[in-house]
Amino acid sequence: MATECKKRAVLVGCNYPNTINELSGCVNDVKAMREMIVSRFGFDSENVKLLTDEPESTYKPTRANIMAELKKMVVAAKEGDVLLFHFSGHGIVHRIDPHQPSNEGEAIVPCDLNPIFDVDLGQLIQQLPSGSSFTIVSDSCHSGGLIDKSKEQIGPHGTLRGIATPVDYKTRGISIETLYQCLQTAANVVSATQSFLDTTAVANAINTGTDNMTGIGSLLTTIFGNNVSLKFLPHYESDILNLRSLTEDEGILLSGCQADELSIDMRASDKTGGKAFGAFTYTVLKVIKETNGALTNRQLVVKARNELINLGIKQQHPCLYCSDENADAAFLGHS
Repeated sequence: MATECKKRAVLVGCNYPNTINELSGCVNDVKAMREMIVSRFGFDSENVKLLTDEPESTYKPTRANIMAELKKMVVAAKEGDVLLFHFSGHGIVHRIDPHQPSNEGEAIVPCDLNPIFDVDLGQLIQQLPSGSSFTIVSDSCHSGGLIDKSKEQIGPHGTLRGIATPVDYKTRGISIETLYQCLQTAANVVSATQSFLDTTAVANAINTGTDNMTGIGSLLTTIFGNNVSLKFLPHYESDILNLRSLTEDEGILLSGCQADELSIDMRASDKTGGKAFGAFTYTVLKVIKETNGALTNRQLVVKARNELINLGIKQQHPCLYCSDENADAAFLGHS
């Protein structure tokens, strides 16, 4: 007897309130997505975990909490299950060290600024049972690349690069310099108020500099211990060689932009019904609402691109990374 498939989701929205990194539309993104997948795609609300950094939230979208929820979802998955991870928030703006290929990689930034890299997501996806699907929707800067080795189905539009961001929009990206400065401030504050963080360790971490992975990694491990990306743990260079590359049919990534672009955070306006949203999430939801029946992953991304152009956003190009079969499969298995 066939086991009934389940649909599970982890939805994360980080607005980073009252910080220099503050955004406006990320929490609205994931609340609207939750409503959509429950009402339209057959997700049971009990199998949808929402993490936001609203002031009243008691379960913040820290790296530890996000990874815990993703691992819980993956461990519970059975053959035929449909899994969704939606992230709205900042991405890391550029490669940490362009001279070290092994240090390259895209990352998303939880509310505690402890990044989750592509290799961390890849390790989770490798644990999925055969016949299940894992879809990532990432509305963050430089999100085209969060699933390593996935085949590019809808990719860059090179002729449109370099178009300036509309002046009334913010972008969802944190530079390496800003990340370093924020972590340095956090380490100093924690060391001054918490006895477990040694001031000498903080000073040593700060003195490693910002020019490569070591500077960021030293601060992160000083603050968070081993609860950091695989990239920052001991023996990473040898351990990463033991992680197999994902095959084309493992993971589906709908990214808000290509790897060298910025994603737009739209302020509340008449265009968005008076609410702030991420441009990509807003267009994805709009396309779904206006379409009767199922949409393939390919159709959804193509239509979202067209909707962005209609909004006057021409410098952001959503991308699709997955196998040929998954490109033409229904988004979230909807029939």
